[in-house]
Amino acid sequence: MPDTQQTIISEVIKLLQGGNAHAKLDDALAGLPPEQRGAVPNGLPYSIWQLVEHIRIAQWDMLEFCKDGNHQSPKWPDEYWPKETAPADEQTWNQSIGQIKKDLEGMIELVSTQDLYTPIPHGDGQNILREALQVADHTAYHVAEIIVLRRLLSSWKS
Repeated sequence: MPDTQQTIISEVIKLLQGGNAHAKLDDALAGLPPEQRGAVPNGLPYSIWQLVEHIRIAQWDMLEFCKDGNHQSPKWPDEYWPKETAPADEQTWNQSIGQIKKDLEGMIELVSTQDLYTPIPHGDGQNILREALQVADHTAYHVAEIIVLRRLLSSWKS
């Protein structure tokens, strides 16, 4: 009989990493022309940059909430969405993507090493499993939006 706990951990990690039923962020951004990072298609409220930064901020917030009882979340919704439609420069873009990857590894580390079900002491019932599933769900939703924006900007490969 398989180890149920290890199966759950493995499946949650796969979900966090994407690539099964959902595209990975790296795939959604592959080949994106830099000039399209800040483009806002007609009728939409955001750019690809704003979606990337939103993913970064929200994932960071959920990870820090899990780890630090003194963590203060940004003010919703204003501080979860950048006002700038484009990154300041290539370094800013790369730092954001790098932080997303680093924080994802941090969440995977929590899933791999912490009790998934025990309520987080400073929360109001949340646990590591819930937060990890929320990170995966939130990221997948916005990755799909990035792909839609790329389609509207005629830069999606399929």
